[in-house]
Amino acid sequence: MAKKQESRRRSRSSTLLNSKTAFSVVEAYKTIRANLIFATSTSQKKAVIFTSAEPSAGKSTTCINLGITTAQLGARVVILDADMRKPTLHKFVRLSNTKGLSKCLCGLESMEDSMYRDVFQNLDIITAGPIPPNPSELLSSESMVRLLDTLSKSYDYIFVDTPPINVVADGLMCIRYAAGAVLVARQKQTRYAELQKAINSIRNIDGNLLGVVVTNVNQKDKPYAYSEEYKYEYKNK
Repeated sequence: MAKKQESRRRSRSSTLLNSKTAFSVVEAYKTIRANLIFATSTSQKKAVIFTSAEPSAGKSTTCINLGITTAQLGARVVILDADMRKPTLHKFVRLSNTKGLSKCLCGLESMEDSMYRDVFQNLDIITAGPIPPNPSELLSSESMVRLLDTLSKSYDYIFVDTPPINVVADGLMCIRYAAGAVLVARQKQTRYAELQKAINSIRNIDGNLLGVVVTNVNQKDKPYAYSEEYKYEYKNK
């Protein structure tokens, strides 16, 4: 059991961008980054929501790697793990989850005490924290609004990793406070009907769908794809 857990930890760490990451993967993230920066350039809101239709689509990996590559431009980035039902972000970067967003929103600790500074250059992280009994209520609370407002004064981008929106409504609640949402789908796993359901859920609350990132793309030199079709169909309604 211990060996399996260590293997999973190494697997998560190996998915983060680093000096050994394949050139095609790095370039794919840079392309997505460029699209994201352009899509949010006219918004006064700093938060970008990362979600998916179903679990295991790669939203957390996409969120943190886009955070890393955006911070490399010199932008100040903070990532929030708002998937308080099944926190995973802290495992990617091997941080403790004893503090974090849940305690901050409950008023048990300050924003500063909840945060891990300089996890990467120009990038800070607020982990999910201990699993609370009421994640939806916390994410729709005034405490969440105040937190995002405070962070907006210090950061250029606030990336928020949320649960799959076809499973729970937590992500939809966060979209209301954000410049928009990035929907992550996994090739050969995410069914079209489920993807369309997620898109419709965002549209039904007048949310701004910034784009769809497709992971695990089985094409040479294209490990990731960014769908302009969704971006422009819903951005310019």
